[in-house]
Amino acid sequence: MKIKMILPALTEAKSPYWRPIKYSLFPPLGLATLAAWCSPDDEVCLQDEHVETLDLSDNPDLVIIQVYITNAFRAYKIAAHYRAKGSYVCLGGLHVSSLPDEAKPFADSLFIGPGEDTFPRFLNDYRSGNPKPIYVNNTRNIESIPPIRRDLIKRNLYLVPNSIVVSRGCPHHCDFCYKDAFFEGGKSFYTQRVDAALAEIDRLPGRHLYFLDDHLLGNQKFAAALFAGMEGMDRVFQGASTIDAILRGDLIEKAARAGLRSVFIGFETLSEGNLQQSNKKQNLGKNYQEAIRRLHDLGIMINGSFVFGLDEDRQDVFKRTVDWAVSNGLTTSTFHILTPYPGTRLYKDMEQAGRILHHNWDLYDTRQVVYKTGGLSADELKAGYDWAYKSFYSWKNVAKASVQHDNLHHMIKHFAYAGGWKKFEPLWNFIIKTKGLNQMLPLLESILSKVNNGKGQPIKPFPAIA
Repeated sequence: MKIKMILPALTEAKSPYWRPIKYSLFPPLGLATLAAWCSPDDEVCLQDEHVETLDLSDNPDLVIIQVYITNAFRAYKIAAHYRAKGSYVCLGGLHVSSLPDEAKPFADSLFIGPGEDTFPRFLNDYRSGNPKPIYVNNTRNIESIPPIRRDLIKRNLYLVPNSIVVSRGCPHHCDFCYKDAFFEGGKSFYTQRVDAALAEIDRLPGRHLYFLDDHLLGNQKFAAALFAGMEGMDRVFQGASTIDAILRGDLIEKAARAGLRSVFIGFETLSEGNLQQSNKKQNLGKNYQEAIRRLHDLGIMINGSFVFGLDEDRQDVFKRTVDWAVSNGLTTSTFHILTPYPGTRLYKDMEQAGRILHHNWDLYDTRQVVYKTGGLSADELKAGYDWAYKSFYSWKNVAKASVQHDNLHHMIKHFAYAGGWKKFEPLWNFIIKTKGLNQMLPLLESILSKVNNGKGQPIKPFPAIA
């Protein structure tokens, strides 16, 4: 059987905001994970439209399309194309789980929720000639899933091809988070077996790993065992965590010893009122600066995430946030305009209040204002968001943030990483077009190497906090 798996390009990949390096950073793993349940006799093709041109001239028996909100219209168009050619088309992913009634006319079968149990059930039904129109996830367990079909991933098209996921979901429930609808009706956070995760890491070549987990430190027992198993592997890796997990116990020290060199943190807002409004309880009452100091003392760079447009925000929020991020030495920052995704509590509240402006999913990219704002006008919010990116990544602020570190090596590392990520776009584009992106990985690994205190010794860890 000929099976084609497609990740359509997000709308922003065709917009003025598109950064080819951002969408060539690492391979998404959702479809490659599902492909592991296909038969060895199946001819499987996986295409990621962010890094390659889709071949729409083929005639597969089965087409599987992963749908996010800003690729939804593109996904529906591709689905219609293949259905007209006689292919059996399946749609799944976050957007389909949020709005199955919208997606239903474009597919022969829908997958609702995680696919680890729905996809194998569908394959059995399809092969027996009795596929169902809707498959709803009812088992949340990834302890015994087969190894990801990494042979289907075109590694040379990505800067860091060793992406990996060892858990599903997140233990927290922020009102604006897109994932809650996906995991509705069951466990919202669960992990692999530690030995299976370590085996997956062991079969990946090179040193660098990019953990795509929403919260790598979300299960303390699992994460501690994972990091203990990774010690001695000579890996460097990046991942995501919360302030709460960084401040609790000595788990972050264990992560650093295992090779953690860069962490994504959802600070989201500097306002306690906004945190309460968003149900971001894991940040309430936590000392951001203390967590930052602890990470920097371990030589770990920080990518901070911030959301603009929450109801307590006023015109000073943009400069205040940028100044705070720079003065605290954040290496990179990701800014977002508050976006009410379907299926979230935020969307339901705004819809009930008549605050949703439209359902043009192409514009739900966290760069546009799609709701009736509160403390800021739509124009103020959009202009402030654009200014924040420009200001934070100015050479002046990149340099200013770099010198916030006590260690010269960390200053240099910060400047090289932040400057290289944002200030050399033409060079990145050239490298991508000439298919030499993967050759830049040794440089990234060098930048992510352990920071020493200038005397040849690793920086001493910050004392554990209860």
